[in-house]
Amino acid sequence: MDYSKVIRIALSEDIGHGDITTNAIVPKNKTAKAVIRLKEAGIICGTEIACEVFRQVDRGIKFLPKCRDGQLVKKGTIIAELSGPARGILMGERVALNFLQHLSGIATLTASFAARVKGQGARILDTRKTIPGLRALEKYAVRCGGGVNHRMGLYDAILIKDNHIKIAGGVKKAVEGIRRQRKEVEVETKNLAEVKETIQAGVGRVLLDNMEIKSLRQAVKLCKAAGVKTEASGGVNLQNVAAIARTGVDYISVGALTHSAKALDINLKVI
Repeated sequence: MDYSKVIRIALSEDIGHGDITTNAIVPKNKTAKAVIRLKEAGIICGTEIACEVFRQVDRGIKFLPKCRDGQLVKKGTIIAELSGPARGILMGERVALNFLQHLSGIATLTASFAARVKGQGARILDTRKTIPGLRALEKYAVRCGGGVNHRMGLYDAILIKDNHIKIAGGVKKAVEGIRRQRKEVEVETKNLAEVKETIQAGVGRVLLDNMEIKSLRQAVKLCKAAGVKTEASGGVNLQNVAAIARTGVDYISVGALTHSAKALDINLKVI
C-alpha cells in the first residue's frame, strides 16, 4: 500500500509555503521530545502513516511506535514517542493526528461490529463509501478492526446493482453480459421475487438490500439451498447487526464503517 502520495498532499494542504507561527517562535536548531497519547480506549491504526508524515516533514525526527496497528489499547496509553527538530514535530503534528484519529476510529468501530456478530458465521464487510483518495487507508483500517474488504473499486469485482439492471433490461440480460467475462457475479436484490430470479440466473452471490429480518431469513434459506453466498446490506447498525447475523447470511456490508466512524481521541504533547 503506497500512502506516501496522499501524505504529501495532506502536508502541502496544511503547511503550504511554511508554518508561519512555528517559524516565528521556534529557533531552527531547537530540538524537542513529544509523545502521542490515546485519550480513550480503542483499536490503534495508522502508526506507520504517522511515522511517514514526520519523515516527510523532517528526516531528523525519530518516531518510535509503542503500539502496533490492530492492537486494542487502554485510555492514557502512549502510542508513540518522538524526538528531533522541534519545528518538524510541530509542523507534522496535525496531519499525523488526523490520520491516526480517523483510521483508529474506523478500526475501533469495525471491531465493535465484528464483536456483535462473533460466533454467528457472518463476516463484516466495508463498502466503497469512502473519502476520496483515502480508500486504501480506510480499508486497511477495516482490516485492522477485524473486518473484511469488499471490492476496492469498480475494477476488481462485479456487483450488478439496481440501476445496472434497469439499463440492461432485467437481471437475466445483465448477467448474460457479465458471463462473457467469465467472472463471479453478485447481484443486488430487494425482495424475494428478485432473489429467486437472481438464483435462476446462476450467480455466485446475492446482495440482500434493505430487507426486513423475516424476508432476509427466507432469502438466505433460498440461497443456501442453491449453494449461493449471501450478503446483507442497508441500514445496518450496532443495534440490529446481531439479529441480521442470526439469519445465517455469509456477509454483512456496513457503509458506516468508513463514512460515519467517530475519530478516536488522540493527542500529541511536547514533554
